[in-house]
Amino acid sequence: MNLLLMSSSRSADSGFLEANADELAALRIRRALFIPYAIVGEDRAERVSFVSERVAELGIKLDDIDEAADPVKAIETADAVLVSGGNTFHLLATMYRNGIVDPLRARVRQGMPYVGWSAGSNVAGRSIRTTNDMPIVYPPTFRALDLVPFQINPHFTDAMPEGLRGETREQRIREFLAAHPQELVLGLPEGTALRVEGDRMRLAGRHDAWLFRAGEPRLRLAAGRDLSHLL
Repeated sequence: MNLLLMSSSRSADSGFLEANADELAALRIRRALFIPYAIVGEDRAERVSFVSERVAELGIKLDDIDEAADPVKAIETADAVLVSGGNTFHLLATMYRNGIVDPLRARVRQGMPYVGWSAGSNVAGRSIRTTNDMPIVYPPTFRALDLVPFQINPHFTDAMPEGLRGETREQRIREFLAAHPQELVLGLPEGTALRVEGDRMRLAGRHDAWLFRAGEPRLRLAAGRDLSHLL
């Protein structure tokens, strides 16, 4: 497979897609199908235009799947796909409603480049059960594309605002692992990404990430580390 799974489209010290721009450029994508289903609560056309302008700077021509007469055919004939961030539940529900989950999974497993950020990365995992989003709609199942054999938690952070009495992100992940001890969860902080090439995977970006297993301390994953053993 050929994947670039970014924690987010921005980080604190970079603009849109800048943190992993070199990784994206290295894919040598010239035309891509954009899946903006996660975008909710803002002008989608305006957002699509913004993304199109940004990736054009990297030499990528973007086609909006919302403009395709047949979304499945659009997937089947695409050279690559870009999947935006936003609400993960809305993204997955719309993907199922439009019938693109199976054909998209098949094309990506055949080698079609897949680029996602935030929600777009979350759906590349086994399921969306470790998303940070509210379930504003109900997908028919939480099962996602299952392109990588673990759970992804984008935007992972240790931050805890003063006075907040809720759970930390790690506590929430531990709850998930208590219910599903056989699973692995990869916490991707802002600016990090997973780069998968065939049967190889590494942690891209300038920051470390975290691996969570049930009953074990979390494991720091150094930036640039080879993670192929997790595939």
